[in-house]
Amino acid sequence: MISDYMRDDHRACDHLYTEAETALLAHDDSKAVNAFEMFAKATLHHFEMEEKELFLTFEKRTGMMGGPTQMMRYEHQQLRALIESMRLALSEHRTDDFFGIGESMMIMLQQHNMKEEQMLYPMIDRVLGGDAEIMIQTLQEMA
Repeated sequence: MISDYMRDDHRACDHLYTEAETALLAHDDSKAVNAFEMFAKATLHHFEMEEKELFLTFEKRTGMMGGPTQMMRYEHQQLRALIESMRLALSEHRTDDFFGIGESMMIMLQQHNMKEEQMLYPMIDRVLGGDAEIMIQTLQEMA
């Protein structure tokens, strides 16, 4: 199911962010930068999977162009900006700013993920039906 696959990807991204925070708290700046870049790459890839495959397929099959997928894209843009702000803060050794922006980003990301996991992904699963496995394969090939 799309719900399971994408939920698991959310959790993997969250884990990478936790690794970055943990490294930064331990004053291991190099490890923190590497972990944050892995988090950013994984999260942006997740957004890309949604925007280039999942959302487009959902919209084509339902005819819903201005609904939940439009809101998720808008939130992705906001999250991308926060991730960039965090990257800059990290590169400039502004640890307090990194954690402050990170707190806002994680609150927004958790709310965003909850909407997807509780509403949008189940809708996509229903719309895709037996084609869900094909979609998962497509998403895996994007990696």
